Amino acid sequence: MSTILIIGATRGLGASLTTYYASLPSTSTIYATTRSNKPPSNFPDHNNKTKIHWLLNVDISKPDVGHNLTAQIIPHNNKKLDIIIVNAGYFGSESFDNPDWEKEVRMYTTSAIGPVFAIQALVKSGLIAEGRNGKGGKVIFISSEAGSITLRHESEGGGNYGHHASKAALNMVGKLLSLDLKEIGIAIGMMHPGFMRTEMTRGVGFDRFWEDGGAVTPDEAAKSLAEFVEKDFDIEKTGTYWAPRGPRDIGTAEPVLGKNLSTPLELPW
Repeated sequence: MSTILIIGATRGLGASLTTYYASLPSTSTIYATTRSNKPPSNFPDHNNKTKIHWLLNVDISKPDVGHNLTAQIIPHNNKKLDIIIVNAGYFGSESFDNPDWEKEVRMYTTSAIGPVFAIQALVKSGLIAEGRNGKGGKVIFISSEAGSITLRHESEGGGNYGHHASKAALNMVGKLLSLDLKEIGIAIGMMHPGFMRTEMTRGVGFDRFWEDGGAVTPDEAAKSLAEFVEKDFDIEKTGTYWAPRGPRDIGTAEPVLGKNLSTPLELPW
């Protein structure tokens, strides 16, 4: 039976991951975070709602994120965390003519600073399963193909500096954590879950690309991500960067990497 922590669980991919894991007989408990001081009242209903334990006032962009996580998990935890998915994100659109300081700071803090403090606190509190036999915990950072420097292509142009660069920074954070934690058997992976039909992508105007870009629902992305993490991702792949759904929604994949690409696809930095 698995114990799961999903940081950023109230909407989009995080909500879909929470409901998907709750539907699995192999899941015993899901810790799901919200920035609010009360659980969401409109969370999707399902038959396994009792598996979900909400952690309140958890904001990955704040210095107290580690304390707020561990203080709420420790009193209820009788089993180590097997899978931690850091899904919390923020996308503020920008252009060369209109860069935005506050948006960039928030994106970097959310993507590349907060996760370090969250995972460090969980490890130091002994909450993540360790194991030198390949049975240790798995920490998955929800990144994006936007964080790949190699995949940036002139056809897409520039702009959105904070979004792309903060995801590249997240990838580096994950790589460094993988080096720190491999010895104790904790695997770290960075994942591009797919181009999704969410309020986040709609909010920055990307809904105009949904059809041509092959955007999928958060439920579809959650299922393919969870299956990849369960079946294919382990300590042998720690510190690597993947698209579980392959190149199908990455417009620059074939122009940069060539044709006949695999699924799942390991992405270049």
